[in-house]
Amino acid sequence: DMAVRHYTLDFTLSTPVDSASVVPGLVSIFHEQELTETIHDTNGHGYLATFIGKNGRLVILRVHSHGLVTIDLQCHEDDNIAQLDNVSDQELPALVRGAKVDRYWPTADGRLMEYDIDEVVYEEDSAYQNIKILHSRQYGNILVLDGDVNLAESDLAYTQAITGNGRENYTGKEVLILGGGDGGILAELVKQKPKMVTMVEISFYRLCSVIDGCKMHMRRTCGNTLDNLKGDCYQILIEDCVPLLKKYVQEGRTFDYVINDLTAIPISTAPEEDSTWEFLRLILDLSIRVLHPKGKYFTQGNSVNLKEALSLYEEQLGKLSCPVDFRKEVVCVPSYLEQWVFYTAWKK
Repeated sequence: DMAVRHYTLDFTLSTPVDSASVVPGLVSIFHEQELTETIHDTNGHGYLATFIGKNGRLVILRVHSHGLVTIDLQCHEDDNIAQLDNVSDQELPALVRGAKVDRYWPTADGRLMEYDIDEVVYEEDSAYQNIKILHSRQYGNILVLDGDVNLAESDLAYTQAITGNGRENYTGKEVLILGGGDGGILAELVKQKPKMVTMVEISFYRLCSVIDGCKMHMRRTCGNTLDNLKGDCYQILIEDCVPLLKKYVQEGRTFDYVINDLTAIPISTAPEEDSTWEFLRLILDLSIRVLHPKGKYFTQGNSVNLKEALSLYEEQLGKLSCPVDFRKEVVCVPSYLEQWVFYTAWKK
């Protein structure tokens, strides 16, 4: 499984020039590498050529008429091709394509980030979701669900933010966690000796598969809390959370804290996201209905850059059957590589 390195190089000439005056100097570099040149017709819009070497090296050279020069170079990972240092000092690190471990993951606002991932330590691909736990040299093991970076062992800041950042006293309190299959929230709360923490997931299958992976490979996050479904002050319920919440509403059951760690708010307001927004509204409404009159509701929002989605979520907070006030906090979660918004809500 030989990976391919993809080098990119962009620079702009000081003044727009005719490509004929700059191309010979650039082309001579590739000829020295014994690359065969093929020139392509651009209908007068600058210069475009491909260069191919005997060992599979490929270079695409484009000189735009307004002065921008772009060079793409592809070679095998073990190919000690001379770098293009004599062309420009702005060469970017190589993109590695086709490697055994994918190190590129998008942020919520659509920017591609490269992680220092060197190993897939766990993977399960079920009919319900794809679960990966990847090892990063600086973030530890990272839980990735359906291609979304969920939580790394480095991300205590996330757990602290979604539990009130040290402002709350959970001792002797009743707490409901929705989601949280990585065990991070549960592990932090049991340290404070609550009366009882009840944890429940979206579905039986999601909870079981996430717990199985995390209790083996995310122990810096979950400790030993996922080893058993019951402890002195917690219980993990293997059932769907929506019917359970509806049952709690009917019974008049309330909690001092409800922590919703099921999913980030949708990043899009497009029609195909309607079902996700509908689910989010249902969970939000049921959660507030089981909240003690003096209780607090905690949840994550999304990237601070997704202002439209965050505004729409705040509109939902204003439309609940039980009126609420809220505040938000922006936190840097290490493995997310972006600022993340968290919400606290309470009954008016």
